[in-house]
Amino acid sequence: MKAMIDATYRHARRVVIAVVGGSVVAIGIAMLVLPGPAFVVIPIGLGILAIEFAWAKRWLEQVKTHAQGAVDAVKRRGGTSLR
Repeated sequence: MKAMIDATYRHARRVVIAVVGGSVVAIGIAMLVLPGPAFVVIPIGLGILAIEFAWAKRWLEQVKTHAQGAVDAVKRRGGTSLR
């Protein structure tokens, strides 16, 4: 009985994380054409999804790598401080 309850809990948790994370990513994608901070919202959604899904964790790592590259490029050009 306990095993069934645990399995149900794990499945429900995974579904909730998928729905919430997917919704945040979808809102972020919509913000690419609508007003809003899409480049902040999409990684937040990926972070939520990365709690349960390995593919989202890999994507989030790629986003972090690309973002760091962009920050480094701005710093090399002598751009404004990002603080």
